[in-house]
Amino acid sequence: MLAGAAELRVAKGKRVQRIDLAEGRPPDDELLAMMLGRSGKLRAPALRAGGVVAVGWNQEMLESLFGRS
Repeated sequence: MLAGAAELRVAKGKRVQRIDLAEGRPPDDELLAMMLGRSGKLRAPALRAGGVVAVGWNQEMLESLFGRS
């Protein structure tokens, strides 16, 4: 899912963590830990918009990526 992506955004509640994948990409195990929930499954929603992968629900983050409907 991250192949070719430039940025990862991970939402946990109101906090959004942004990881620049083009500069100093963290190890895959750290990225995976951020993207998985307590059950060990990929957190939802998990979406890709161009070079940005967004994981987790945060209204503002998703509106900034996809606009308001």
